[in-house]
Amino acid sequence: MNSTRTWPIALGIFLIMLPVTAVVPLLFELTEGRFPGRSELDRHLFMSANMAGSLLVALFAGLVSDRLGRRKLLVIPALFVYGGCLLLMYGPWPYPVQLGLRFVEGAAHMTALVLAMTMIADQAAGAQKGRAMGMAGAALSLGVAAGTVLGGRIGSEAATSVFLFGGLLIMAVAITATRILHDVELHRSAERLGDMARLALQHRALLVPYAFTFVDRLTVGFIISTVSLYFATALDLPPAGIGLAMAAFLLPYAVLTYPAGLLCDRFSPVVLMAAGSLGYGCFLIGLGFTGADHLIPVMAGGGIIAALMLAPSLVLTVRLAGAAQATGMGGFHLTGSLGFMLGPLLSVALLTSLRALDLEPYPAVFVVFGLFEIGCVVLLLPWLWRLHHGGRESVPAS
Repeated sequence: MNSTRTWPIALGIFLIMLPVTAVVPLLFELTEGRFPGRSELDRHLFMSANMAGSLLVALFAGLVSDRLGRRKLLVIPALFVYGGCLLLMYGPWPYPVQLGLRFVEGAAHMTALVLAMTMIADQAAGAQKGRAMGMAGAALSLGVAAGTVLGGRIGSEAATSVFLFGGLLIMAVAITATRILHDVELHRSAERLGDMARLALQHRALLVPYAFTFVDRLTVGFIISTVSLYFATALDLPPAGIGLAMAAFLLPYAVLTYPAGLLCDRFSPVVLMAAGSLGYGCFLIGLGFTGADHLIPVMAGGGIIAALMLAPSLVLTVRLAGAAQATGMGGFHLTGSLGFMLGPLLSVALLTSLRALDLEPYPAVFVVFGLFEIGCVVLLLPWLWRLHHGGRESVPAS
């Protein structure tokens, strides 16, 4: 693995993640605070619109990149669009326009993210995939963690400041990327979208990391929307306090993601992924019963557990996708974005249903999302067993 080329890309992944999560501790201020009278669904749509854009392009970006044999050609325009949308959201546009900008922003961000992570995988030898994906995952999760802290600080007086900060940052990243990004030699892929769908069917084991990332991102969508609003309303935390609570979860998650990638080069990523998901489900259930006084240590414990989830699923994806790494990674992010988009919407549906039944929505909604994680492991246990023991469908055909 060429570290002189991968470290700048990893730094870029870190930076492009900052604006994404900077809005999380400010969700209430950027929705109800900026546009009073919005419904609970409207507030959750602010996050789901972004993920809908991500969902639209996650697989498409990888497909086009594999066919062209180029990454940089798509990454640079995506970064400029991403930064431009953030700067536009700083303006006083009506709420529907804001949601439209969030949609385009999500599409541009996901294009840049998918291909940046693939560029790291392109330069890693087979035996170093765990190290490479651990580096990419650590950069991603560190950006997520730092973004929540920065958002809480930058937007403490004016929530819209995060858009100005994010837009200028991404524009600087885009300009720098035009100079430092370099594609490695790739063979063009003539595969069409139908062939990409068949990739998962031909190598059905890909459905395992895809299923796990779907459920993982479903719960992340729940955390950045419902949990953020829950902290602001039920626990009465200010934006800086919400950012600190999120960082308590995300920082250990980020710091330990790279070591988890290294562990995948020595131990079964299947076992690590399953164990992490079980522990993470228990954490989510417990979080619903945690008061403000004990929130920080509980969130930190959850971050430690969650670190065992991302890198193993990334490693499994690039190993099972074979030569079509960008498309395999695109499928990974496609399913993840679908979960991310549906997480807030499912949260709203559950909260509404519980209230309609005159039931207290908390902590019941936390229990449901925790059971999603645990249920994923239980339902996929036969496939996990086969993958762990090197079943045939765990190895792509050469």
